[in-house]
Amino acid sequence: MQEDGGATKRKAGFLETVKAVASSFFGVRGGRAHRQDMSRLNPLHVIIVGIMLAAAFVVTLLLVARAVVG
Repeated sequence: MQEDGGATKRKAGFLETVKAVASSFFGVRGGRAHRQDMSRLNPLHVIIVGIMLAAAFVVTLLLVARAVVG
């Protein structure tokens, strides 16, 4: 017996993973959407996207600091 009502869940694509991680990164995820997305996300993709977004955030901060100071 299937728990999801007979519907098959598809895996989240790269863009959906980026959206889920980015919204979690900025703290704007809703409770229901978070639970639905987490079951579809690949943990390896989440880690990779999280590292990429964190690196982009650090680079952005460095560029802004350089522009303000310089």
